[in-house]
Amino acid sequence: MEISTKYNPAETEQKWYSYWEKHKLFKSTPDERDPYTIVIPPPNVTGVLHMGHMLNNTIQDILVRRARMQGKNAVWVPGTDHASIATETKVVKKLRSEGIKKSELTREDFLKHAWEWTREHGGIILEQLKRLGASCDWDRTAFTMDESRYESVLDVFIDLYNKGHVYRGLRMINWDPEAKTAVSDEEVIYKEIDSKLYYAQYKIAESEDEYVTIATTRPETILGDTAVCVNPNDERYQHLAGKNVIIPLVNREVPVIFDEQVDMEFGTGCLKITPAHDENDYEIGQRHNLETLDILNDDGTLHENAQVLVGEDRFDAREKIIPMLKESGNYLKEENYVNKVGYSERTEVVIEPKLSMQWFVKMENLAKPALDAVVNDEIKLHPQKFKTMYRQWMENIKDWCISRQLWWGHRIPAYYLPNGEYVVAKTPEEALEKAQKQTGDNSLTLNDIKQDEDVLDTWFSSWLWPISVFDGIRYPDNEDINYYYPTDDLITAPEILFFWVARMIIAGYEYRNEKPFKNIYLTGIVRDDKGRKMSKQFGNSPDPIGLIDRHGADGVRVGILLSSVAGNDLLFNENLTEQGRNFANKIWNAFRLISNWEIDKNAPQPDHAKTTIEWFQNRLYKAKNELDRQFNQYRISDALMNIYRLFWDDFASWFLEIIKPNYGEPIDKETSNYAYTFLDDLLKLLHPFMPFITEEIWQRLEARKDGDSIMISLLPQAEPPDENILEQFEQVKEISAKIRTLRKNKDISNKETCNLNIKAATNNYDDRFDSILQKLNNLEEIKIVEEKPREASSFIVKNREYFVPLSGLIDVNEELEKLRNELDYTKGFLEGVMKKLNNERFVQNAPEDTVNKEKQKKADAETKIKALEEQIRDLEE
Repeated sequence: MEISTKYNPAETEQKWYSYWEKHKLFKSTPDERDPYTIVIPPPNVTGVLHMGHMLNNTIQDILVRRARMQGKNAVWVPGTDHASIATETKVVKKLRSEGIKKSELTREDFLKHAWEWTREHGGIILEQLKRLGASCDWDRTAFTMDESRYESVLDVFIDLYNKGHVYRGLRMINWDPEAKTAVSDEEVIYKEIDSKLYYAQYKIAESEDEYVTIATTRPETILGDTAVCVNPNDERYQHLAGKNVIIPLVNREVPVIFDEQVDMEFGTGCLKITPAHDENDYEIGQRHNLETLDILNDDGTLHENAQVLVGEDRFDAREKIIPMLKESGNYLKEENYVNKVGYSERTEVVIEPKLSMQWFVKMENLAKPALDAVVNDEIKLHPQKFKTMYRQWMENIKDWCISRQLWWGHRIPAYYLPNGEYVVAKTPEEALEKAQKQTGDNSLTLNDIKQDEDVLDTWFSSWLWPISVFDGIRYPDNEDINYYYPTDDLITAPEILFFWVARMIIAGYEYRNEKPFKNIYLTGIVRDDKGRKMSKQFGNSPDPIGLIDRHGADGVRVGILLSSVAGNDLLFNENLTEQGRNFANKIWNAFRLISNWEIDKNAPQPDHAKTTIEWFQNRLYKAKNELDRQFNQYRISDALMNIYRLFWDDFASWFLEIIKPNYGEPIDKETSNYAYTFLDDLLKLLHPFMPFITEEIWQRLEARKDGDSIMISLLPQAEPPDENILEQFEQVKEISAKIRTLRKNKDISNKETCNLNIKAATNNYDDRFDSILQKLNNLEEIKIVEEKPREASSFIVKNREYFVPLSGLIDVNEELEKLRNELDYTKGFLEGVMKKLNNERFVQNAPEDTVNKEKQKKADAETKIKALEEQIRDLEE
């Protein structure tokens, strides 16, 4: 088979991916083997591949490919998330570009557009994952809105409601005015921004000229104030007990109340209370039975309750209310102020706290088994540093707002009756039956009940993912869920540890009484080489498919892993993928070298080859044992570097160099067989990291015996290595390096033969490696000597002294003259340095750093003088 001079990933990657799919090599069904299960963190159905996906899915593919090669029945379940807010936003934007407003459509018509969008864009990211080499069981592809997942979500909602875990209530929530929906606490990103602190005066009712001063960053909410509050311990305001103040611009009287929650040190110590638009204010309002006055519409404009600036956007109102306060005499001053503001993760607009009727899940009791599982290491976090963060969050968990004011998603299975009551049921028919029973009114019809308009939070479907992908909610005793659950490893990012990972654990214990996965590997954030998070905003994120086109999927996989340690951010540079591509070329060239050797079946095996094979076999054993440890500890990047160095340094640079036949000569059959055997082993160790090039080369190896693909062959088994031979070979490397340095310094060509003498006083010398030293260093003879030969250079390795006789290789007199001249120069240099150091004025007055540099020069010169004198003495003896 002809072997091209360069490896071309473009010619091989699609070929082998099609081959794997055609032969159903990713497919898994339950059998007698031990299962290994990974479920993909479902990307948004509207999404495309980004660098975070590349990192996450590369790690997943490495783990699942390795598990297959360990003989396990491995399955990697793919799928996508319907992404309620993100998808609906994109569909609304598309419709707007076509001149269609969502408000002009019925729910059914809008959903037709949403499904059309999903069918058009939904498969893009999964097809891109195939370019990366993702070995998912595509027959199992799941979608959070497909029939089985949809039914599962409704079943869980109804079950939790019936158990008392789901309730509907008026609560303060996070409101996204752009998407016009509630969002969870975990979907709010807090940013420090430069703001203003505005001071305004509220006149005390029934007083001629007495005022209290409040400070606020949101002056537009003054229009919704229903009280002013001070701390009962604040002596400045004791005289206000029982009094009212007048809200500026709207002239509404509100009470002055006292509550210890007020911080006396903030602003003036006098707090305006807007229960409808601040969580802390709402809590105070509840304690004091205050009116809750909502002054904002769902889109962030001012409601008619505000009385002034009605219809204005909240931020425009903020600008416009300041001159109004000045004109009314209520404005005092403003100051620069830095505060934290919550932004919607989905639409990137400022979140509004809003009092709203929503559906919630009571989390405290549900969360306890999930907390204990991680604290007790039943589920292990990698790295462990996230364990404390997880515990703190779970111990302070809040109820989960699960309703969203959207149309795209799982519609809440609650139905409202004419009398204001509601029932929870899976279908309208079931709801009608429950309604008739609940009210005792059998005359009720389907036209009398109305389903809740809201849908469930996207995470309410994905928290069931490890169960629902195996249909374990609808059919809790089916073959797949019993075989594949719990899954083995979850690979995800720390930023969704709480609103996805923790909730999956909660669901696992609630619906399977079992953990959903055994290990959680948390990747870092992919950043550019300046430390910035890669994003469209910065324009610093390369196109992953473009990277694959330029460097090959194997190169990209290696590149992105080279600096990726669990839980630590990855500083990505395209040079890393170039390094990965170069490694692929190194593997290809090693294969070409072996394949191009002519084999002589009758040639005896040289001693240097026999010993080198023994060394490399043990080196392979050691690397395999290290790989097992590294994978067990989820040190995936370390595992890659282990096999990288094993191939590049030990196999290509040492093993092949030693066994390589002299130019024009053949190689013996036994040595050639071992070269192919070791290459086969290395390809198998490399395959999880670099699936395409390893398959391409493995398919060309005539000796392959284990199946249709390297991906279903078994990993090489490891034995305890002979540490002695490994240690001895490290000395061979060091001795060779010393000889090469000596040749270079003495200008001795590598083609000229040398001799190597070893001082007899050393003990336990192992001469097994003499043949290797001779082959590597063009040594004619290696012998033990009692004394150092005349005209020889020496060096020490591991307390053993070696001599290289130089007679006949160099002109001794010429070398001596060169060394003496260099010695004289160095001594003169040292004298100059000593003059400075012996000068007390210099030492006392010069900067400490300058004096230290001169002292270092002195030490360096003395060391060099000693070395030169030894070299001269060696040549003179």
